[in-house]
Amino acid sequence: MPTEEHFFFTTFVAILFTSLSFGNRDLGALTIPGGISPRERWGDGRISLGLGRRMVWASGDPAVNADENGGGSADFDSGHARLAELGYKQELKRDLSMFSNFAFSFSIISVLTGITTLYNSGLRFGGSVSMVYGWFIAGTFTMFVGLSMAEICSSYPTSGGLYYWSAKLAGPKWAPFASWLTGWFNIVGQWAVTTSIDYSLAQLLQVIILLSTGGKNGGGYEASKYVVVAFHGGILLLHAVINSLPISWLSLFGQLAAGWNLLGVVLLMVLVPVVAKERASPEFVFTYFNTDNGDGIQSRLYIFIIGLLMSQYTLTGFDASAHMSEETKNADTNGPRGIISSIVISIIFGWGYLVGITFAVTNIPYLLSSDNDAGGYAIAEIFYLSFKSRYGSGLGGIVCLGVVAVAIFFCGMSSITSNSRMAYAFSRDGAMPFSSVWHKVNKNEVPIYSVWLSALICFCMALTSLGSIVAFDAMVSIATIGLYIAYALPILFRVTLARKSFIPGPFNLGRFGILVGWIAVVWVAIITVLFSLPVAYPITSETLNYTPVAVLGLFILTTGAWVISARHWFTGPVTNINPDSSP
Repeated sequence: MPTEEHFFFTTFVAILFTSLSFGNRDLGALTIPGGISPRERWGDGRISLGLGRRMVWASGDPAVNADENGGGSADFDSGHARLAELGYKQELKRDLSMFSNFAFSFSIISVLTGITTLYNSGLRFGGSVSMVYGWFIAGTFTMFVGLSMAEICSSYPTSGGLYYWSAKLAGPKWAPFASWLTGWFNIVGQWAVTTSIDYSLAQLLQVIILLSTGGKNGGGYEASKYVVVAFHGGILLLHAVINSLPISWLSLFGQLAAGWNLLGVVLLMVLVPVVAKERASPEFVFTYFNTDNGDGIQSRLYIFIIGLLMSQYTLTGFDASAHMSEETKNADTNGPRGIISSIVISIIFGWGYLVGITFAVTNIPYLLSSDNDAGGYAIAEIFYLSFKSRYGSGLGGIVCLGVVAVAIFFCGMSSITSNSRMAYAFSRDGAMPFSSVWHKVNKNEVPIYSVWLSALICFCMALTSLGSIVAFDAMVSIATIGLYIAYALPILFRVTLARKSFIPGPFNLGRFGILVGWIAVVWVAIITVLFSLPVAYPITSETLNYTPVAVLGLFILTTGAWVISARHWFTGPVTNINPDSSP
């Protein structure tokens, strides 16, 4: 039977091979069926990695073939050339390497953020089984979504990302509406994600303070909802300030965030179960299915489906690699690499974190009880009890929570970066109110107004929690489904309307592109339905799942604005090299 070391070794080799296969290599010496070298068949240009057609911007000059790290000729950048070909000026500073591009998506996915904040949901609905195996199910199908997005990103490496792709793939007749619908689902979904991330950090800070002052059972300080919102506002302010810095600084922070997430996962998945005096058995970790959810749901299949939400919520945000493409060197190859590598590495490290932490779980009802020291915050209680039971003090657990808090901070920081680039591109094409303001860049080539707009909107979304937590949950529930709908729309157009006309870039899926695309679209359709189902019975105003209400509301507002006004003036993406033309 393969050992654990063998599993991780083969996984590493697979990732390394995949990463290397994305590089721009000299294939002139290789042969393909028929004994013809690539250069003899396609000319002395860059070769598509898949089986699709060669992109029209490939060059025959070896000097323009950049290396896999985003270097190459100082006078040529394939992403820059393709952007000009698509009709856009290079207004943002193109300074990100492939690793920096990956770092932004990986930091937004942030398994420490998603798993930590939704671990309660995983424990309640299915327990170990829904988390350990549900993670791989969600991860596998997310990979199909990511592969399809990476293929399209390679062809259209612009900051607009999804909405631009929809416009190009839907055809002239449907381009304006497809672009409008995709763009608004994308940007509202992104704002909801950022709101959720920073609000979860504010809640975690509340728990850290509670435990640091004695815990709920020891007279610890419990912050009010107003204090939590104040924390949220302060966090957003810091994120806006950081995102106002030049891209070179953001690149540094992004790489630091990726490293922190990787090391943080490894540290916690090993340290917490080792420190814990009582540990769960392997049988519990890999076979225990919790049906005692207290929400009136008895069907195991139904419970397992709801338990998938933790995994699917975590595995979002990888579209950041596309939104950062106008600041990434050789974005037509490094953008797709950023998308795929961020998903693959998140799946591997996320599973390790889940398994490691679950080995420290011994009493699910107590961890979920609001009467424990952490007030019902399961992972916080796990960390706290692990150290307190061994050393008589939970200080070590509080420090571990600090590691998670920093990871969530980086996650929100990168999310604001992605939000601002989307807002910049969307307003550049005139889709947003006061577009002329939001697409301006400062002397550091940063879309400064879009940065602060994104922070302000996220703060306003959090204010709904002061009036009703139900309203707030409805507001942020669009984070997962709304964002995935935006992911699926351009993929749907690619496998239908643009099935024969799509011209792939340096990275493509060849003859498997249509199949992978359909699997991605069907998966998004499935989770849209599944995550709209009730999560508690009987159904009341407090237990109603407001996700379908929020998604339908956004659809009605978006299409209503289109019918009433936007269809008369929004024509889709507009070039700015020649203001009188459009792609």
